[in-house]
Amino acid sequence: QVRLVESGGGLVQPGGSLSLSCVASDSILVIGDMAWYRQVPGKQRELVAQINIHGRADYADSVKGRFSISRDDAKNTVHLQMNSLKPEDTAVYYCNGVHDTPYRPAWGQGTQVTVSS
Repeated sequence: QVRLVESGGGLVQPGGSLSLSCVASDSILVIGDMAWYRQVPGKQRELVAQINIHGRADYADSVKGRFSISRDDAKNTVHLQMNSLKPEDTAVYYCNGVHDTPYRPAWGQGTQVTVSS
């Protein structure tokens, strides 16, 4: 089964930027549309950005204009550029497919993003 490994998280001050990467062990084209999600303790995982196989991106209202998702199918990688970060962006960030299909991998470990002064 395809494995997903997220990286790039860390501690950043409000207004700062981070760039997250997600590398898949096999083709992300098989997975299809890809997304970044985030989760805070006690809350459901939420989708913050998605990108389809044609490169069209959509964003949650809470991150629109600040986050940018991209994909590199040749490198089986999905990126999330996060700018103008706010304390409420603090969460564990995960990548995965958008649709619940047999090709959707198990969730990875995620990467912790903490926005704090």
